[in-house]
Amino acid sequence: MEQSPLVFHIDVNSAFLSWESVCRLTEDPEALDLRTIPSAVGGDAASRHGIVLAKSTPAKKYGVTTGEPLVQALRKCPSLCVVPSRFDVYIHYSTLLMNLLSDYTPDIEKFSIDEAFLDMSSTIHLFGDPWTTANQIRERICRELGFTVNIGIAPNKLLAKMASDFRKPDMCHTLFLDEIPEKMWPLPIRELFFVGRSAQNKLEGIGIHTIGQLAAINVELLKPILGEKYAIQIHDYACGIDPSPVAEREPINKGYGNSTTLSRDVDDLDTAFTVLLSLCETVGARLRADHVICDCVCVEIKDWDFHVQSHQTTLNSPTDSTTVLYENACRLLKEFWDRTPLRLIGVRATKISDDEFSQISLFESEQSKKMKEMEKAVDQIRSKFGTDIIKRASFLKKDSIVDHAASKQKHLSHSALKEDDKNTKN
Repeated sequence: MEQSPLVFHIDVNSAFLSWESVCRLTEDPEALDLRTIPSAVGGDAASRHGIVLAKSTPAKKYGVTTGEPLVQALRKCPSLCVVPSRFDVYIHYSTLLMNLLSDYTPDIEKFSIDEAFLDMSSTIHLFGDPWTTANQIRERICRELGFTVNIGIAPNKLLAKMASDFRKPDMCHTLFLDEIPEKMWPLPIRELFFVGRSAQNKLEGIGIHTIGQLAAINVELLKPILGEKYAIQIHDYACGIDPSPVAEREPINKGYGNSTTLSRDVDDLDTAFTVLLSLCETVGARLRADHVICDCVCVEIKDWDFHVQSHQTTLNSPTDSTTVLYENACRLLKEFWDRTPLRLIGVRATKISDDEFSQISLFESEQSKKMKEMEKAVDQIRSKFGTDIIKRASFLKKDSIVDHAASKQKHLSHSALKEDDKNTKN
């Protein structure tokens, strides 16, 4: 008997703040629950690293938003209680959540540190009807782990994610095909997954203000405005179409990335290139440490207005070289950055393969071979005596905006800053 597709999307409510609260209450049952007061997870309010990563429901009532500088949030709410981020805590609770969800299906896609898709198509019969099962999962998470989630119930990933974003917190919502006209089409176009500010402005410029209006328009009219591939994708989304399966994401070592929030806005290439070099140092070192190479490099930027862009390129041959990563990253940045002041820059290396089975480049010069050996030697020295034992000359300047090896390393699939990113959609 053919199974009807059924997908749950689990999304932790104010994840970082919730997990911080649970951790504090676990350590001290008499501690103040940060979720009950205006509070936020951020950092040092005196620096640019002080950005709101998560906020409580009471803070939201003051207009505090995820992604804004803490100094701005404190102007809105002077009594805002700010606590620093602790990603080791978040990873711990994320792991507990994923372990619990695995009791319901083996088909889990960890979408980010606090989100997951569950393909319940083949296991729902073991637990009951979808609505009852989703509520049992929601209640069990609250009871056993101490935090709340929203759960979207739908026939595909797109609709499940849209459903989980309906009224919060601690709720379940359905979005089946026959519910789309009533529940999804009246929503503003900006509520559609994957529609960012730029696309929103273009769509509103031609009179499309709701998801339903987007679904009703001839997709051919959108292609000249949005580009063919993107136009087809968001038109399908507006119609509730998403054929992508719930699939286990690439293992943690299948992508390497690093990004840094800058201490001041950057609007010149020289400074931006210095930041890229710092990021490429850590990404290259991670590749070499794991004995893998990458075939694709991506540069991501976020400007002062929280607009996110990215650009990537496929390399001539796979590499683990910091120099090659850096040269390609610089070229990418020059191609797509319009010099709008930046507050975040990131570098990612993807399409990972084992360096033992890589094809030897016929065009590799003697100089590039020596460069590789030098980089490996530097890795060994830093590993033995510390990262700061060797620095490139460009990082010896007193006014350098970033350290020679930016420390906020993260694997792609861990996306620890997801809460920031999903509120500043590309």
